Amino acid sequence: MSETLHGKVTEFNETRGRGVVTAHDGRAFEFHSTRIADGSRRIPVGVAVTFVTVPAIRGRYEAAEITRG
Repeated sequence: MSETLHGKVTEFNETRGRGVVTAHDGRAFEFHSTRIADGSRRIPVGVAVTFVTVPAIRGRYEAAEITRG
């Protein structure tokens, strides 16, 4: 199950390349910097994003194809 959501980047650690996107409905999804669609490998906290959810380990979902806007 993959769905397109809108939200904001609520955490991002440039050293680890890991972050969290929180959807408008309050659900939080972790992501790795390789999941940022423009290939930049960094994204500022607080920026509005659109993303899809994809299956991750342990039955969770994570954010992917993250784009600003």
